[in-house]
Amino acid sequence: MSGYHGHEDTSAVKAEYSHELPKTPADAAFLASQEGKIRVSMIGLVGCWGCTLSLLDVDERLFSLLDKITILRSSLTDIKRIPGRCAVGFVEGGVGSDENIETLEHFRENCDVLISVGACAIWGGVPSLRNTLSVADCLKEAYIDSASTVAGVIPIIPDHPDLPKITSKIYPCHEVVKMDYFLPGCPPDGDAIFKVLDDLVNGRPIDLPTSMNRYD
Repeated sequence: MSGYHGHEDTSAVKAEYSHELPKTPADAAFLASQEGKIRVSMIGLVGCWGCTLSLLDVDERLFSLLDKITILRSSLTDIKRIPGRCAVGFVEGGVGSDENIETLEHFRENCDVLISVGACAIWGGVPSLRNTLSVADCLKEAYIDSASTVAGVIPIIPDHPDLPKITSKIYPCHEVVKMDYFLPGCPPDGDAIFKVLDDLVNGRPIDLPTSMNRYD
């Protein structure tokens, strides 16, 4: 990927990341209860998190799934890295920064099955509207010429070594890594997400009726 928004060289800086910090050992009884369960992870990249919220639209059916799956990295657990091999990974949102690329590649390396969830992950969605502009023009519109700019305050475009480098465009996930399945919708219906999960955890081929797909 090219076209990142430039930052100063930070190769000499020793960064400390949350996933590298000392961890509190998990309760032994809890670990024992997770043995044999199918591991699932999910993450949101450049999107609105609406697809993640659709998971909650599974409602009480989620409890029956939790008898068979354990959710590792997700916005629901606040786990920052996939701690071990996962059977299934759900990815919401497109790719718009070097951090997104690293996250998606990490998911691909650690998930047997990887699923693009929603319009942004599959096609780029609303965030890809910036693909017709340069990164510089987008930042100028967002921070300098924004309608929400506070009067009397000097507008500044954020530029710090700790900020992710922005890619020149929004990429759908399959243009960065191989994706195994696509679940369309903005967002997909909770029933569709449940059907896919239920098929996977029960060892059935995914069979999602076209009537359950959404393209809005």
